[in-house]
Amino acid sequence: MEITDTILKANIQKAKLGDQVAFNFLLNSFWNDVYGFQLKRIRNENDAEDITIQTFSKAFDKIETYDENYKFKTWLITISKNVHIDFLRKKKKSIETTKEQEEEVYQIVDDGPTPEDKIITEQNLAKLLRDIKKLKPHYQEVINLRYFQELSYKEISEQLQEPMNNVKVKLLRAKKLLAEIIQKK
Repeated sequence: MEITDTILKANIQKAKLGDQVAFNFLLNSFWNDVYGFQLKRIRNENDAEDITIQTFSKAFDKIETYDENYKFKTWLITISKNVHIDFLRKKKKSIETTKEQEEEVYQIVDDGPTPEDKIITEQNLAKLLRDIKKLKPHYQEVINLRYFQELSYKEISEQLQEPMNNVKVKLLRAKKLLAEIIQKK
């Protein structure tokens, strides 16, 4: 599906204002571009997926810095290249984060599951569990932690030892893939 410049610009503006639907639109629209780019570079699906998740996490965190004189896809790919470089550095040596950096991540307000989240848990559980088992293990894990154990983003972040934005992007992606599995029936 071709995205018109008007729709793209409108969603970027909404995302800059913190609109989650706009973030989801951008994630869905550009996921394959970023993931495909990384998959060609590193030829490992799991690493490409992790880098793509981190790319969107960073992009959404810094969306207000996006300059509309450049193509959004180019901006994302540039972030993705930088995330890949960081990924390679971390593979070579482990990098310590400061307490200050960790506290900065937890400034995002999250009071736990939303009413929408609770509706998901009230669906036909057996059928839903079968569909969830079709996802990759790391997606199964974030869905389990969020919807079945009802942990907040912060708690999931602590348990998985990942930045909160990575958890949010991973959860968005998991929900999208789960919805595709459910719709195929």
